[in-house]
Amino acid sequence: MTKTRSFQILAIVSATLLLCVSAAAQEIRYNFLPGTDFAKYKTYKWVRVPSAQYPNQIIDNQIMQSIDAQLGLNGLTKAEGNTDLYVAYQASVDKETQWNSYSTGGDMWGWGRWGGWGGMETTTTTSQTIRIGTLSLDIYDVGAKNQIWRGQASKTLGSGKDPAKVQKNLGKAMAKLFKKYPPPAKK
Repeated sequence: MTKTRSFQILAIVSATLLLCVSAAAQEIRYNFLPGTDFAKYKTYKWVRVPSAQYPNQIIDNQIMQSIDAQLGLNGLTKAEGNTDLYVAYQASVDKETQWNSYSTGGDMWGWGRWGGWGGMETTTTTSQTIRIGTLSLDIYDVGAKNQIWRGQASKTLGSGKDPAKVQKNLGKAMAKLFKKYPPPAKK
């Protein structure tokens, strides 16, 4: 195999790996109400968004437990009755097609100043439908009746085939999302 061909194969493999890593990364977005004093909030309660569809009860519990853990790490306590905050989430799962390609063969051979002829090259492409989950989390100030924070994590729920993997993905996504809660102070 020539150095040029080796370099081409290395470049293709590197590009493919880079695409796979970026495709698998969870995307985090957030926004908040400027001027909000997040330090004053101590308690929260879960509320449901009217007419929203929620996942099955098992995933619903996993999502709420992951969020409860992060809210607790941020100094908030879950309570009933009168609370400082309402917390609500919505989840959606979409399907996306993932394409995978790889090539084999194509070595150069021959003689003369023209560099010879190429051998047979084969490219194989497969498609796979993957489920991508997006979780949106809203936090409301009960007294002021304002939304004070919104976070969104994409590629969160995964396929749901392995419960441990779903819980791991949720935990990682919520830890990543809650790095933005409370919002970083302006410098």
